[in-house]
Amino acid sequence: MSRSSDKNPIPELKLFKVGKVRSVYDMDDKLLLVASDRVSSFDVVLKEEIPEKGAVLTRLSKFWFSFLGLPHHLISTNVDDFPAEAIPFREKLEDRTMLVKKTKLIPVECIVRGYLSGSGWKEYQEKGTVCGIPLPEGLQESQQLPEPIFTPTTKPEVGKDMPISFEEMEEMIGKEKAAILKARSLDIYKKGAAYAETKGIIIADTKFEFGESDGGILLIDEVLTPDSSRFWPKDQYKIGVSPPSMDKQIVRNYLLSTGWDKISEPPEIPAEILKETSDAYLEIERILTK
Repeated sequence: MSRSSDKNPIPELKLFKVGKVRSVYDMDDKLLLVASDRVSSFDVVLKEEIPEKGAVLTRLSKFWFSFLGLPHHLISTNVDDFPAEAIPFREKLEDRTMLVKKTKLIPVECIVRGYLSGSGWKEYQEKGTVCGIPLPEGLQESQQLPEPIFTPTTKPEVGKDMPISFEEMEEMIGKEKAAILKARSLDIYKKGAAYAETKGIIIADTKFEFGESDGGILLIDEVLTPDSSRFWPKDQYKIGVSPPSMDKQIVRNYLLSTGWDKISEPPEIPAEILKETSDAYLEIERILTK
């Protein structure tokens, strides 16, 4: 679709909120999450879209919710299961929409890093830490960490996500809830990464979101997708260099190559970069779900 370009593609339904990638509709005690082909990078939503992206995020999240076997918010991705008022908009909803339980968002992004890369590698070179967590000396770029680490960030309604310590997270949401989210995030990462490795894929890092409902704490939004994770082909992995990405990093790398200041209007993304990214999304889905 380039039907996804509209941030409110179905004005006839009650809009709950619009995110960087998803438009969310209110269905009383449920929500419809419509994943667009929009792409954000460095907290900026770009003008260009990634073909098939929303469909991949939806299908892959559905796979992982089922595989992981943990409490989650997904009810169905089948339009026939959606509330009656949504059915007339099947064409706009098909293959890119999740009907989910409505939850109270816990305002923390739960990031797990298993490898030293990206902003973590940059900080480690300067301070020997990642998000303030001390790491052993002598690690190289892209090296696997001795153990995965939990590095949460804020999740504000407006503005950029900011790294916080686990202690700050405890102050924000309470010690018990913070401990549950940390343990659950690390468990999900380890289980997902172990499975992906059997398919020849390394999950270098990822992020999760959680919400609260009467049934407790649920895994929400998307899970282990190319938008939320860093995927590397295992057969091209090498310590000391940044491996080729099969995720949103393709777009980030292009933007970085232009010298963009991350503040002004972002440069136009060439068609070949958009296609390369779309192909990578479809390929990671094929590999992980075959």
